[in-house]
Amino acid sequence: MVPVRAAAFDSSEMISQLLFGELVETVETKGRMWSRVRCHWDNLVGWVQTNQLQALTPSEFAEFNEHFAYNLEFTQAIMGADFFLPITIGAQLPNFDGIRFQLADARYTFSGQAVFPRDIMPAADFILKIARRYLHSPTLNGGRSPFGIDSSGLTQMVFKIAGIPLPRAAAQQVFCGEAVDFMEQAQPGDLAFFEDRAGRIAHVGILLPGLQIIHSYGKVRIDSIDHFGIYHNAEARYTHKLRVVKRVLPKLSPQLKDAFQPAEAVRSQIELF
Repeated sequence: MVPVRAAAFDSSEMISQLLFGELVETVETKGRMWSRVRCHWDNLVGWVQTNQLQALTPSEFAEFNEHFAYNLEFTQAIMGADFFLPITIGAQLPNFDGIRFQLADARYTFSGQAVFPRDIMPAADFILKIARRYLHSPTLNGGRSPFGIDSSGLTQMVFKIAGIPLPRAAAQQVFCGEAVDFMEQAQPGDLAFFEDRAGRIAHVGILLPGLQIIHSYGKVRIDSIDHFGIYHNAEARYTHKLRVVKRVLPKLSPQLKDAFQPAEAVRSQIELF
């Protein structure tokens, strides 16, 4: 994972991370060491070390943006000619043919579970299965991987894999989707947003069945939720005050739901969760 920092020095705050295969645009450089980049999937701008980037031609950028697969393994090694490189869930495999892909002059083999965006229907059951894969991952401000992730990083990664782009921060994600008026009308896969003492949106999680929520608080965990907020059973108190619930999953017509049949490869992958 490549840290994306607020400023061009190592001790600057990490505001996000880049995973293997994700695309960025360089907008500025500072000497030979630092590049200011714009993340292709959410337009977040920050600084990364230049030697952690792989330059692409415009045609390669367009090709990799259209043809890739998501890694579905919690963590898995891709194999080069004489080395292994670990990647995490949500990493992108450019021009993946089901077994191999190539990046620059290096050829890789990947033997784990992967899914192509075209084969995914953004439905609640898929969202929740992906989210549960992050359970017990430690909280890390700016993190987007199972080795450290924050609340909005969790929601962004889960919905990104499902084909629904979200901004990086909870305060931006809250403007996505449609408001749900009452908790009784909420559905699994909805996003719940929470405010801090100053009234600012500072936390987000994904609703589960049975008035539960999966979110990153110390670690990715499942807690109870009601119209007041998140109730932490171990601490016997409310830890987050609910502001609003938003529905970002697309509505599917009954005809589309009945007609959709995932490919055998994707069906078998989903059943392995």
